[in-house]
Amino acid sequence: MRPSDGIVQWANLVIATGHNNLAMNKSVAQVARHYVKAEKLTEPMLNRVEAVIRCYDPCLSCSTHDIGQMPLHLQLLASDGTVLDERKR
Repeated sequence: MRPSDGIVQWANLVIATGHNNLAMNKSVAQVARHYVKAEKLTEPMLNRVEAVIRCYDPCLSCSTHDIGQMPLHLQLLASDGTVLDERKR
């Protein structure tokens, strides 16, 4: 095949999920430190985390979902690593 045939011979894809993973993790941690003030997760806390993820990767959070409808699984951990609360939606 010749390149003029329109066949992709090689590609280097930069996927937002992988590229932004570190920044997303740091932002989620920052939001958690600021908004999680109890031993229970609340819907407004989940919405804040969801908003941060949407800023970095609308495909990962599926921008077609309404706010508060993104599939999400969060665990609130104590300093010793035990799970204080867990929410899935």
